[in-house]
Amino acid sequence: MKLKISKVEVFVVVGPDAKYKTSSHYSDLTITNTIVRIQTNDGYEGYGGAISWTEAGVDKSLAESIRHLIPFLMGKSALQREEIYALMASRCVQMTPQAQSPIDIALWDLVSKYAGMPLYQMLGGAREKIISYASTPFLPSIEDYIEHVHDLKEQGYKFIKFHTWCTFDEDMALVKAIHEEFKDTNLTFMLDVETAYTREQALKAARILENYDYLWFEAPLPDTDLEGYRELRSRVDIPIIPAGNTLLHLNQLEHGIQNGCWSSVRVDATLAGGITQTKKIMGIAEANSMTVELQSWGYTLSQAANLHLMLACTNSNFFEQAVPVEPLEFGAINPIRTDQDGYVHAPKGNGLGIEMDWEMISKNAVLKFAFDETGWTE
Repeated sequence: MKLKISKVEVFVVVGPDAKYKTSSHYSDLTITNTIVRIQTNDGYEGYGGAISWTEAGVDKSLAESIRHLIPFLMGKSALQREEIYALMASRCVQMTPQAQSPIDIALWDLVSKYAGMPLYQMLGGAREKIISYASTPFLPSIEDYIEHVHDLKEQGYKFIKFHTWCTFDEDMALVKAIHEEFKDTNLTFMLDVETAYTREQALKAARILENYDYLWFEAPLPDTDLEGYRELRSRVDIPIIPAGNTLLHLNQLEHGIQNGCWSSVRVDATLAGGITQTKKIMGIAEANSMTVELQSWGYTLSQAANLHLMLACTNSNFFEQAVPVEPLEFGAINPIRTDQDGYVHAPKGNGLGIEMDWEMISKNAVLKFAFDETGWTE
């Protein structure tokens, strides 16, 4: 059997400076990187990662959910990814489909290395670069946002998405101030309010953002409020997209698409089941003439998985670059950066094209375990 899975390792790592806020409602968020590395009996290996956001320390729950899937992988061929995905999906495990995601990504990384191809080419190869937007953290004041936008403009960003207070009055004051400062530039803005608004506030905000030519309004309502999204879209012209963190299954997303809830689908491959399922989600969206604005907010391995899907297909328009970039590059030797023209490019090399400092990862792991033919190693 080719590419027979012989060992699976899991590492839970937190970059020491990876502390972000995306709303005034949150404390500083700890960004946990849960990494899966899969090896085969013929010497190939692949890896994938998924992030977790928590306010009270490191998240170990995702790794513990993954632990229950690992024994079912042993002896399977990495070439049979659909079979493996179906097997994992039918297990009694918490946190699905997120627990399946880094496993599935690692398998695709491994097989595309075996094929001698970058992953995006193996998946279709629509292009080699995509425009990037800066995804800001929450900042303390309007003045801080204005200074931050000036810095981002100097770095080459032409599109900027704000994470804000997520309170209507303060957010709209920021929108007005940003317009006054940057109305004569070539910058384009988006707003993400982390599902914090009421339906009435969302409608008022959408009309204000329309007047200022915002590219889209993100997560005004909880993802599950499909009727609220449908109604909002029917009353405004600005594109409306969800947060993309809650509705993760094919049938849920198809229901939202068929009911006209969103202008674009939004998911993250590290939440929605990996490459296997996200490619299908992108296909459903394409069949309905819709784009999929994938999240890529996370550590480098998470960014890479979503980037390769964007580059493989034609119905994604933007790469999300969380700023500042350095804290989320922890453990990656060749991180993904936006160039001076505002683009990110396909990583060099086969598979995901990301090289990891495994000594650093292992040394800094707050939890690690492995499973092979001899059993568990902690």
